[in-house]
Amino acid sequence: MKLRAFRLAILLALCTFLLCTSLPALDRQAGGDYRARRVALSEKLNGGVAVLFAATEAEGPNALYGFRQDNNFFYLTGWSEPGAAVVIAPAVAASGSAPARPYTEVLFLPAHNLTQERWTGPKLGAEDPAAEKETGFDRVATLDQMHELLVKIVPQPRAVIYSAVAQAPEATPSTTPLEWLKRSNAFPNYVSYLGIDELLAELRKHKDRGEIERIRHATEASMEGHRAAMKAMHPGLYEYQVAALMQYKFQDGGCERPAYAPIVGSGFYSTVLHYSEDSHEIHDGEVVVMDVAGEYGMYASDITRTIPANGHFTARQREIYNVVLGAQQAVMQAVVAGKSGLLRSDKDSLYQVAYDYINTHGKDLHGQPLGKYFIHGLGHRVGLEVHDVGSGTLEKGDVFTVEPGIYIPEEKIGVRIEDIVMLDESGRLVNLTAALPHTAEEVEAAMKK
Repeated sequence: MKLRAFRLAILLALCTFLLCTSLPALDRQAGGDYRARRVALSEKLNGGVAVLFAATEAEGPNALYGFRQDNNFFYLTGWSEPGAAVVIAPAVAASGSAPARPYTEVLFLPAHNLTQERWTGPKLGAEDPAAEKETGFDRVATLDQMHELLVKIVPQPRAVIYSAVAQAPEATPSTTPLEWLKRSNAFPNYVSYLGIDELLAELRKHKDRGEIERIRHATEASMEGHRAAMKAMHPGLYEYQVAALMQYKFQDGGCERPAYAPIVGSGFYSTVLHYSEDSHEIHDGEVVVMDVAGEYGMYASDITRTIPANGHFTARQREIYNVVLGAQQAVMQAVVAGKSGLLRSDKDSLYQVAYDYINTHGKDLHGQPLGKYFIHGLGHRVGLEVHDVGSGTLEKGDVFTVEPGIYIPEEKIGVRIEDIVMLDESGRLVNLTAALPHTAEEVEAAMKK
């Protein structure tokens, strides 16, 4: 009996250890933050039921950096492990023969696969005593219980399931599981499947305090990468060496991975917008565009600086640089919460402010205005995606970039200055990258050894 008791104690200790080591290491917000988002979503479902599936190991992007959760799934759950699912249903009153339904939320976790966990590490299971506390859900169940739950809560004779519906050949983490649900014939005639992306985009574009904290963390670490690159820059380096240094610095600062493929383009390649080869030698007299930033706790930053390879701008480089900086400053002064928009088509377009400034300040070598060399959008929202979801005018709680640029291949001069900014709850514009050099003089001073 003593031996059995000893073995039981060892087993319980091992289970406790496995439970502790199975919990996601990613910096999550408080469980109440995710619950508030689920409740907010439920209020947009018009009595329908939301069903979302997590990414699987094979579907996670950036495989080089390991598994990364689906953005919408993480936004609602804070859960960073693969293969899970979530069901969210609003409370509904009784109607006719249909009974009332209370607010319902369930996180479904895969059943333990001990063989697989020898390769991937131990995972939290629905049967673990701390599952609800650790996940912040009212109920945690295994995936094989989902079908039974849906049969109970999906109303008849008409029902809507909201999910990540995609049109072929595109797919989402929910595509294959939804096909399984349809084939199960649990709801053969009366269920419609609608997309959930627009509902979530409307929620996601306003960042709460925890989201802003994580974007700030990613931004602070990314700025260290830019400062290190300014100090280290000299002719003879290769672009990939600069990218590697910057990535080391922001990961040393806590970022888990790059927010996007690093762009370090020198000379002619400073004029190539999405140049990510980063393979050329940096030569004396060139400018170098560095569009590099990291991601922390699933939240991205996005920063670009343009610097002279030898530490000193030529007169022409400085002229172009100052036009871009002037355009950015004009935009920042023009932002008005609830009125301004980032897109060219917006009624009060900040893009137009930047374009008009660039087009009326300076000329190319042929005496033509510079507006035609501003060839991309002014900015975008930032969050769980570096180009985050959400449209419409900029509102309080929005985090976005301001990134005018001029790219003149004939002169091998490309200049982009990109800051990440936010509108706080009072509608005031806050530059999260204010501490990074902006003027040509500040850049040159930062590059002095």
